[in-house]
Amino acid sequence: MTDDSPVTAESPESPVHTTGTDHITVWGSNAEDTIAYYRDLLGMSLVLRQPNLDDPSQTHLFFDTGDGTILTVFVSDDRDSNARPLRTQTGGVHHLCFSLVPDRFEAVADALETAGYRYNVFDRGIFLSLYTRDPNGLTIELTVEKFDFPDDRTGEVLATAQRIREEDGAEYAETEHLAAALDELGIEAEAHDLPDAGSGVGGIR
Repeated sequence: MTDDSPVTAESPESPVHTTGTDHITVWGSNAEDTIAYYRDLLGMSLVLRQPNLDDPSQTHLFFDTGDGTILTVFVSDDRDSNARPLRTQTGGVHHLCFSLVPDRFEAVADALETAGYRYNVFDRGIFLSLYTRDPNGLTIELTVEKFDFPDDRTGEVLATAQRIREEDGAEYAETEHLAAALDELGIEAEAHDLPDAGSGVGGIR
């Protein structure tokens, strides 16, 4: 069955309207490995540490992902890290995605390799993404936008690119659809100078 729900940046008629993402919480292993990855490697500030209020035997770590959106991790010193890929069930978290400064993309890839983390890079059409895994096998996507445009216009730009993609008969949104959407909306946006990468499907292997 095909879902033909409309794609639009307009707010739906619903009883609840969220105002943004406050935080995301994941299960972690121990504090040492978690802090070494998210703070010392990915550069997220550790802004709060306290007991897990639902289970005080565990610690609750709060990281600022860079724009005030918080990633929190439940950790316990008796849990070892396990880097094997997670097999996520329906309702589980497939991956977390964080944004990067475009001109730091290649330096980030080098830092991950130096730290011993494998990664793959893919051109996703509307952005360029690097896929890696955290110490517990959770897929982490690090992405850069192809064009510099205001964050508060993102939904509008993507919905317009979606319409253009469908009119073009393309399988997925590509750079040309994004550029056309920006032009249609009258948004002046500079294209970032990014490395070449293979397109299509795939993730961390």
